[in-house]
Amino acid sequence: MAKILNVHNLGKVYTNGSKKLTVLEDISFAVEEGATFSIVGPSGSGKTTLLGLCAGLDQPDSGTVSLCGTEIGSLNEDERAVLRNKNIGFVFQDFQLLPTLTALENVAIPLELQGDKNAMNKAMELLVKVELGDRIHHYPSQLSGGEQQRVALARAFCNNPSVLFADEPTGNLDAETGEKVIQLLFQLNADAGTTLIIVTHDLELAEMTQHILSLKGGRIIANQKTAVL
Repeated sequence: MAKILNVHNLGKVYTNGSKKLTVLEDISFAVEEGATFSIVGPSGSGKTTLLGLCAGLDQPDSGTVSLCGTEIGSLNEDERAVLRNKNIGFVFQDFQLLPTLTALENVAIPLELQGDKNAMNKAMELLVKVELGDRIHHYPSQLSGGEQQRVALARAFCNNPSVLFADEPTGNLDAETGEKVIQLLFQLNADAGTTLIIVTHDLELAEMTQHILSLKGGRIIANQKTAVL
């Protein structure tokens, strides 16, 4: 099967005055198209930094990232933004909804940026899928954490992304609400045939994916398939 993400010898170093902190070192792996893949490790292991590099939100200090057949390092910021808007969906721990927009408007934004004249109808369909059809005109402040994350899920899938990156998607939710969100995430992903890449410290969630990449101290310590078919 084709590889939708290829990471080769990736490295990232942050400088603070005269001190240098190596966050990621010699990271190499690949993700097959349509796969479910998780990146795990303790706090400070470099998980979120790696996700940002894979999604083109940041630039590595060494190595390369190829996403959807394009080497990200060869693109300028505007070109990376176009690649993300056309091919990538995001789900974040803190939801990142725009507070001045309704649930419907938040979901429609990526489609409107693409000039889709049917953006509102598509957004409405997705909000119904995540069981928020009666909350479309509510603002984020009027929604619970679980409802906000479901809005974020609908937004992430609205442009039919080739890859969906989820960064600790249940980190701010209680156990019961988090379980419902995860069920929706995997159901939407299966329906869309999207490649799903999750950053998490939750091993139970990671074991729901087909592949687990384990980090510690900025390096890969395990790269293994799971029992998930």
